[in-house]
Amino acid sequence: MAIESFAAAKVNLALHVTGRRDDGYHLLDSLVVFAGTGDFIRVAADETLGLTITGPECAALGAGAENLVLRAARAFGTERGAAIELDKRLPVASGIGGGSADAAATLTALSRLWNLPLPAPDAVLALGADVPVCLAGRPARMRGIGERLDPVGGLPEGLALVLVNPRVAVPTPAVFAALERRDNPPMAEMPKGCDAPGFAHWLTAQRNDLETPAIAIAPVIAEVLAALRACDCLMSRMSGSGATCFGLYADLAAAEHAAHRIGAERPGWWTKAAPVLPAPAA
Repeated sequence: MAIESFAAAKVNLALHVTGRRDDGYHLLDSLVVFAGTGDFIRVAADETLGLTITGPECAALGAGAENLVLRAARAFGTERGAAIELDKRLPVASGIGGGSADAAATLTALSRLWNLPLPAPDAVLALGADVPVCLAGRPARMRGIGERLDPVGGLPEGLALVLVNPRVAVPTPAVFAALERRDNPPMAEMPKGCDAPGFAHWLTAQRNDLETPAIAIAPVIAEVLAALRACDCLMSRMSGSGATCFGLYADLAAAEHAAHRIGAERPGWWTKAAPVLPAPAA
């Protein structure tokens, strides 16, 4: 019997670069939420370990040994086999954690299939800085190099996002290399009990320190942000290292209306409306 795990899109509502360690890893302070759109991982028992990639975004991703899904499977340190299918629906290398979410979903599914505990935290972090937060799968403040996670509560109910990717690849190392400074101030404390406009007002005062260097590499990102602002979002920003940007809306109906408008005006862009997912039940 196959086991399915959802790999939700990870969205950095804010991403502050606060330092860099001697080993080159950047220190981050980021508010992360998950959207109700993403990829799917399906696993079933098999004699060997194998990966098949399907879905509308499959052409952009190879199924070789370095695919994060297979690396996640090997992190268990077992010789057991599994037939893994990745239903790829998120754009590849787009700043919304597709690969990291796929790795986390693989860990969850194989832990159930093989009846094994999850790999040690260090092994999970070694897969990528975003894998621990994707594995937790709930709104969080992510600090350090991705290993320090503090659950975030009190987000306004009903928030929704429009995610837009202009189909331009933005290499993450190039974006970090283009940063003017790496010792930026951290996020301010998030207010509690505010409504959607109040939350957006606070969020607007935060930053994504990677947005300016990413726009210098791919100016179309500025066009995406302008398109979102033209659709009456509460605020807009780039997620991660780009090129996907988001518009924040008070409800899903408003987000869907905006996504329909942007999709009609820019049919070559990847555009999706989705709710902000609440924290999973304990």
